[in-house]
Amino acid sequence: MTLWLMLLVIGAITYAIRLSCIGLLEQRDMPALLLKALRFVPIAVLPAIILPQLFLRNNMLALSIQNPRWIAGMLAAIVAWRTRNVLLTIAVGMVALWVLQFLLGR
Repeated sequence: MTLWLMLLVIGAITYAIRLSCIGLLEQRDMPALLLKALRFVPIAVLPAIILPQLFLRNNMLALSIQNPRWIAGMLAAIVAWRTRNVLLTIAVGMVALWVLQFLLGR
């Protein structure tokens, strides 16, 4: 029961924080420069989350052929670049990772 209570409290706090920002900024006009800068936030955050998962193993750089994650990630990046299709990119990346893990015995 304590775990569920903690999850509900954390969820409520997160919701309140996000709602407060939306409520405060809703009636104000943001400067054009800020709006332009905010468009690049997802582009900057996503690689910061994904790239360490692809290239690091046990806190060490792993660029060998024995690391299936970076190979699958590069295949997914090529598909994303060529098709600009998010679902196809995710599908190719996941299938490539599964196949490579199977072939490498991981």
